[in-house]
Order: sequence, then structure tokens, then C-alpha cells
Amino acid sequence: MANIDFSKRDSFGSKFGVIAATAGSAVGLGNIWRFPYVAGESGGGAFVLIYLGFILLIGVPVMLSEFIIGRRGQQNAFGSFKKLAPGKPWYLVGLMGIIAAFLILAFYSTIAGWTLEYIMQSITNSFNGKNSAELKQSFEIFQSGTFRPILWQLIFMGLTAWIVFSGIKDGIEKSTKILMPLLFVLIIILCIRAVTLPGAIEGLEFLFKPDFSKITWGVVLEALGQAAFSLSIGMGALITYGSYIGKDNNLSTTAIQVSLADTAIALLAGVMIFPAVFSFGLKPDEGFGLVFIVLPNIFEQMAGGYFFSIIFFILLAVAALTSTISVLEVVVAYFVEELKMSRKKATIIGSVSISAIGVFCTLSFGGLSNFKIFNKTVFGIFDYLSANILLPIGAFLIVIFLGWFLGKKVIVDELSNNGTLKNRLLGLFIFIIKFIAPVAIAMVFLYSTGIIKL
Repeated sequence: MANIDFSKRDSFGSKFGVIAATAGSAVGLGNIWRFPYVAGESGGGAFVLIYLGFILLIGVPVMLSEFIIGRRGQQNAFGSFKKLAPGKPWYLVGLMGIIAAFLILAFYSTIAGWTLEYIMQSITNSFNGKNSAELKQSFEIFQSGTFRPILWQLIFMGLTAWIVFSGIKDGIEKSTKILMPLLFVLIIILCIRAVTLPGAIEGLEFLFKPDFSKITWGVVLEALGQAAFSLSIGMGALITYGSYIGKDNNLSTTAIQVSLADTAIALLAGVMIFPAVFSFGLKPDEGFGLVFIVLPNIFEQMAGGYFFSIIFFILLAVAALTSTISVLEVVVAYFVEELKMSRKKATIIGSVSISAIGVFCTLSFGGLSNFKIFNKTVFGIFDYLSANILLPIGAFLIVIFLGWFLGKKVIVDELSNNGTLKNRLLGLFIFIIKFIAPVAIAMVFLYSTGIIKL
């Protein structure tokens, strides 16, 4: 077993690398797949407005909290808590994040694999001549299959492992510096096409014109939950990435830039999708099938749809990949630093074990669809445990730890880079993480688990 020299840890090599990698962690299927359909189900513009408010008020401060813990600890999510609170059980928060990352990647890789299938279907023009019912049937046949869904899932995990295998600077940073600009270019191309469709204005109004009659407490908490889900808060990814950020980096600026990039992608996904949905007379609240059934139907009817379908599903795969590498890194960093494995061994063991469990998630739509615990499939259990329990509890304990345990001196040191930077909003930040954020996150947890009903 190798001894880890923490002073020689790999780290990000440039400020753009920090932004690209961390924004890549935050930007994922949550922005391009989940945000549009949640916005669609929750009334469009009014939901978007509340979502933006929560990103600013809660999302940025909680993200910044994770960065502070990671950079201060200079270790993985588990090790950072153990170092900052020696002899106390706070390390369990980090361990919970690693378990959450394991569960999330197991089921997330299932959907990520679907994006590869749909790239192939786009290239082979498989949508051609199919109506909405036929597209739905073909998606359900694929989804409930065995060989192809598992094959694509394993290929996606292989791509993820290959990048993480190469390290922080030569793997994660180098790849995200290519993938994130590519993602922006692809989404802009699709947005331009969407807004030039006949009747596109109706979709833009739905997205940006608030209808406050749709606002309920449920919608408010849905927007808060989406803000937390979108920024990858509570699962240790931002703590892990924070530990690779140099001491000369302005953490406040980084958190704001990452949140802006993440929010921009989510809004652009809405601009890309809703004008097309309204242009072809479809519903904006199609849920899970929006990406894999509704959009292929639109591409089939759209001039140049063959090329735009290929671009769209490549975009989806890129967004998924930038997220999966950050989630796998949470597990790998733990294996390397706590279990004293080499990075290569840790990556292989981590990705193989997650893939093995992930197969059961993939089969939840097919051969194991009737196997249920508490009326949920394996995929459903992993999704529920991570999104509804582990992530909100993790985020809650992170802000409690920073605000009430580590205290003001650590916060000031990290945000001011030991007194070299000014922080005009320091008092507001501390007030939010001590009082506002814990209450807001607790409300999301109580609502998402059904303890309170609105």
C-alpha cells in the first residue's frame, strides 16, 4: 500500500480549468433533461424566476461552503471532515457523500447510456417515418431490453473511468476544457434553430413570462430542490474538487461563475426545447419522455432534423459525461487517500463495482421491473435515497458544520485568501449559511420525503 503525500496532490492547473471542471460537475442531465420538464410541469416562467432566486440565495452560498471545506481540508470529502474536526463524528458527513456518489453514478449511468443509444439512432436515421406512438414504443422496447442498455451503460462508464484514470490535470481538467466549450457551442446552435421555428415565440413566453397564478408552496419547494439538484450540492463532488483548487484562487468568484454557467445552460436548454415543443403543438409537461420521445418526434418533422438530432444527443452525452467524471472522482479520491490505493487501481475498482450495481438499475426497466422494495425498483430506490435523503441531509450538515462548527476565522481565511482579498458580502454569507440555508434545505427534505404536504 502506498503512503499518500498530500503536499504533492494533483490539482487544477489553471483558473479556466477550475471553472470548466466544476461547472462540468454541476452541468448535467439535470439541466438539459430535468430542468425543462420540471419547469414545464410547474408553470414555466414563474418557476424559472423562483429558481433563479434560489440559485443566488441558497445555491451559491452552499456551493461556496463545500469549496471552503474542500480547500481547507485539502483531501477527499471524508478526509477533509476528518482533518478539520479530528476526533469528532463529522467525517460521517463526508462518508455519506461518498455513498451518495456511489448510488447516483449507479443509476445516472443508466440514463447516460441511453444518450449513446440515441446518438446511434440519430446517425442511422432511426426516427425517420415514425409517429409519436411509434417513437414511444421503440423507446420502451429499448428501455426494457437487456443487452443494448447494459452495453451502452458499460461503455459510458468506461469513458468516465478513462478520463478519471488520467488524474486531475491530465484527465479531468484537460477533458472538461474541451467538453464544456463544445457543450456551449452545441446548445447555442440548437437554440438558434429552435427560435427560428414557426410559433417559437409561444415557447419563449411560456419560459420567460411568469404566470404567478401557478405558484404554490409545492412549486416553490420544487424550484429550491431543482436548484440544489442542479448544482451537485451535498454529495462531496464540490468538496473533492474544492480540494484541488489552488490557494490563490478566489473562491467567491469561482462559485458565482460556476453557478452562472450552470444556470445559463439550464435556461438555454429551455430556449432549445420549449419553442420546438410549442411549434409542433406538443405539451411542455411530458416528463421523462420529453427528451427521448417528444424531441425525436420534433426532429423528424423539422427541416434539417437529422443533423439537429445528432447534435442534440451528442450534447446530452457530453453534459452527462462532465457530471459522471466528477461523481466517480468522489469515490476514487476516497479510495486513493483513505484506502491507500494507486489512482489506477482505485479507478478500476470504483468503476467496476459501480457498474456491477448499475446493471441492476438498468434492468429495473426490463427484467427486474417487477422486483420492488417499498413499491420501488432498484433504480427508483437509488434515485429516491440519493436525491430525497442523502443529498439534502448532506447539504444541511455541510452548512451547519461550516457555519456553527468551523466558525468565522476559517471562513474569512479561505474567502479572503488569508487577508489578500476583500469580501464585502462576508456578513451576508455567514448569516445565510447559519440561518437561511439550513431552514431552506430542511424544508426541501421534509417536502421531498412527504413528511410535510403542501
